[in-house]
Formats: sequence, C-alpha cells, structure tokens
Amino acid sequence: MIAPKLVLIDLDGTLIDSVPDLAYAVDAMMTALELPQRGEQAVRKWVGNGIERLVKRALTDDLYAEPDNALYERALPLFNKAYKQCNGLHSRLYPHVREGLDWLKAHNYTVACVTNKAEQFTLPLLKILGIHDDFALIISGDSLPQKKPDPMPLLHAAAHFNISPKDALMIGDSINDVQAARAADFHVICVPYGYNHGEDIHLANPDVVIDSFAELAQVLAERGMH
Repeated sequence: MIAPKLVLIDLDGTLIDSVPDLAYAVDAMMTALELPQRGEQAVRKWVGNGIERLVKRALTDDLYAEPDNALYERALPLFNKAYKQCNGLHSRLYPHVREGLDWLKAHNYTVACVTNKAEQFTLPLLKILGIHDDFALIISGDSLPQKKPDPMPLLHAAAHFNISPKDALMIGDSINDVQAARAADFHVICVPYGYNHGEDIHLANPDVVIDSFAELAQVLAERGMH
C-alpha cells in the first residue's frame, strides 16, 4: 500500500448502519402486499446490492432468486414510498466514523462516497446524519450506468479527480467493494461489522481489515500511506 491521493468510502454497512430503516420499509412493503414480514435479521444479510435486489430478496426470501415480475412491479414503489418516509429515522453512524472522517479531513485527504444506494435516498441520509459535506464527490447507485461490484464508479471517481487508480483507496464492508477495488486497481480496506451477506469479510482478501475507523490513522501511517 502507498499513500492514497484519493479515499473512496462505501455508505451502508461502512459509515452508517441503515438496516433498521431498510427493514422497516421492507416489512411495510410486505404487509401492504399481504405477505409475511421479514425482520431486521434477514434484511442484514440482504443489503449491499442496491434497493432493487433487496426488494427481490425480500419477496423471494432468497439471495439470488427472481420473483414474479408483476409482484416485483407492485412491490418496488411500495418499498420506495415506505423508505422515503423512514430514511434516516433509525440509521446511525457506526462508532468512530465521525473521528475517522475528521482525521482524513485534517490530513488533507480527498474523500468521496461511493454507494449502491439510489441518489434520492443517499443525499438525504448523508445530510440527516451530518456527513454530506465531508465528501468532495458523492456517487450513488444510479449516478452511472453500472454500480459496484463493477469498477465503473471507482474509475469515474479517479478520473474526476485526475488521480491514478494505483494511488486510490476504497474503504468498504463487503465483497462488492473488494471486487470493485480489484477490478479498478485500487487498494482496499474493509471493516468487519457491515453487510457481507453473513460471510466473514476476511475471506474476500482485502488488503487490510480494520475493526473501526478509529484504526484508520494508525493503518495509513503504519503503511507509509500518510
């Protein structure tokens, strides 16, 4: 690892625990469809690939199955309506995120947010939790034709700041972040507390796993990255 000139950070599961709001919206959608509620524990294993995939997982109670298309077309607007109403109400920053962002800012890192969450939900959530202005660029799941694990959002950010991918770092919580980083030729640090479909993030082989953003300063300094 070298000193990164650009730090990209994932949102859900990395900066913010948004599952309480997502689970509320999922269960409101399921109730409206007269289907069984799924609960927070299930939703924790389903998030990370965008809202469309989350809705499909809720409808099928499966990570990969495809629901009946007519049911899905009914379900998605119901979810969006419920999530718009509750977005940010129960979501919280993970411990030490605020101090980690402050440290990056104090040391003049260029920091951007790259998430698979749709912009209509991303921007309000960042503002409600007081971290919107910490990012020089925010790329949402519908900002570009592709989202993580495709490398496009990462490469777009690097190009935006005119920084080589080899000089850039991705911080995330899931195999999506690792795959996107590897494909984009970024370095990658992961946190173990987020949403990785119930799998240990060490198995995805990121460059480093940190327990929290409190370790960011130590890791970047130790590795000659600052």
